[in-house]
Amino acid sequence: MQEYLDIVREYDVLGAFWVNIQLAFWAALFSLVLGSILALFRISPIPSLQWAGSAYVTVFRNMPLTIIMVFMVLGAWGQLEFSLATDFDTNFFWLAVVGLTIYHAAFVCEAIRSGVNTVPVGQAEAARSIGLPFVAAARLVILPQAFRGAIAPLGNVLIALIKNTTVAAAASVATETSSVMRTMIEFRPDYIYAIFFTFAIGYVILVTPVGLLSTSLSRKLAVAR
Repeated sequence: MQEYLDIVREYDVLGAFWVNIQLAFWAALFSLVLGSILALFRISPIPSLQWAGSAYVTVFRNMPLTIIMVFMVLGAWGQLEFSLATDFDTNFFWLAVVGLTIYHAAFVCEAIRSGVNTVPVGQAEAARSIGLPFVAAARLVILPQAFRGAIAPLGNVLIALIKNTTVAAAASVATETSSVMRTMIEFRPDYIYAIFFTFAIGYVILVTPVGLLSTSLSRKLAVAR
């Protein structure tokens, strides 16, 4: 027990987890927006939009997140001089958020599209029969029910996102958990088991409530057939 108290006092472990929580929060928010737009593209009656949505999902769902993160630093910031903040550390934080958003939006899109498949076909036909255009039908009829059917897969995406925030180290975010863990192992190798156990338990504590909540909500809000 003394080992755990020593490393917590010596290193800002809680602060590192707080950085990852912030990364997950903003990336989840932006991924939900972008993923919803992509899902509309995928179910759109316009072939060009279907192709654009399908191309995005195919490319980014199969691309390693580390490559996207490295590109945000070496490509977007280093070569294209794309900056989101004047402060050095804040800029890398938001670049990491953008990288996480780009990657996970593809999975959010597919989760929402799976929710669309739970919506009875008659709902969409009824919306068209009363003259609703596609966007209005999607906003008022299809997507509200699709989100209810997509709670479980969206919860899984959020769990993956929380764990994937550790890849932010590739985007030069030096205060998140994987960077702090690397520093701790480098300078305190005598506490290596305590270090691994501390961070493992930390992520279990973060993701377990998400899984329990998404499972509970998916049962309560399931679309009745």
